[in-house]
Amino acid sequence: MKRFLDLDDLTDDRLQAVLRRAAALERAPITDDLRGKTIGLLFMNPSLRTLASMQAGAQQLGGSTFVITPGQGSWTLETRDSVVMDGDAVEHVREAIPVLAQYADALGVRCFAKGKDLDEDLADGLIRQMADLCPKPFINLESALAHPCQALADWKTLEDLDVPRHGGRFVLSWAYHPKALALAVPTAALTMAARRGMDVTVLHPEGYDLPDPVLGKARALAASSGGSVTVSHDRRQALDGAHVVYCKSWGAPQHYGRPDDEAVLRRELRDWCVQESWFGPARPDARFMHCLPVRRNVKVADEVLDGPRSVVVQQAGNRLHAQKALMIELLTEGGA
Repeated sequence: MKRFLDLDDLTDDRLQAVLRRAAALERAPITDDLRGKTIGLLFMNPSLRTLASMQAGAQQLGGSTFVITPGQGSWTLETRDSVVMDGDAVEHVREAIPVLAQYADALGVRCFAKGKDLDEDLADGLIRQMADLCPKPFINLESALAHPCQALADWKTLEDLDVPRHGGRFVLSWAYHPKALALAVPTAALTMAARRGMDVTVLHPEGYDLPDPVLGKARALAASSGGSVTVSHDRRQALDGAHVVYCKSWGAPQHYGRPDDEAVLRRELRDWCVQESWFGPARPDARFMHCLPVRRNVKVADEVLDGPRSVVVQQAGNRLHAQKALMIELLTEGGA
């Protein structure tokens, strides 16, 4: 395997091998698997966990990293093809990616959705373009439609918690946020839980349906793994018997790229802030998950984040272990 653009790039056997290795690295974190290896990191958008965990992980494996943040200490990058570059961007990814690849043994790239055209973001073309330009192993560190490193860490978190695969109830709940957010994390969480074979409920208010291609993929994964995917607007019904509530916000598809129109729909939904009272119909030991960062008392109340249900810090910790296992998978013969 030479690139990791989505969780799909790992076969079932390789996925389980990576998860086993991640668990082993959690117990014994320091190795020399990446001795002499350099990981290049191109961050076109902000990061805390992804950047820190990739740098720490490479170092713990005996390797090193360099970080490029376009426009902040390096040239701004143009990503469009066939464009006259007479604006702010002074370098094109068509040169930048293969040049950076010469300096590294693998390249990780983070490039968010543009949030203007739904079909364009659903195609996730930019991350694929850059992967095609890279002759070295390539890692998607979040793109318009995918956050596979988060999905890998979330799968490990569910394993750590002994949440059942078949018969496990996973609720992906929409939550209020002051602005429309991208589809990458909700798509990653939904498809991860569906592939794991869980019974998944997507809970959201009217108008916030996930796009058909996202739901269609999740349902196909669930069908092949023995799980299910349903959609609900009824909070109590959705959380009945839930093992996990995974909270995330996303934009309304019918207003995609039009934030002023979307804000009219969104402003009446501030009560979609996860409270402890939400968990009444859930299992007594139901857990709360979120990828972070999270706006306290906007998306989720302090009582949940600071209470025993929350595993958000454990999730974030698993980013380190999962990404270390992934780098070994991509860069060593032992991962083949």
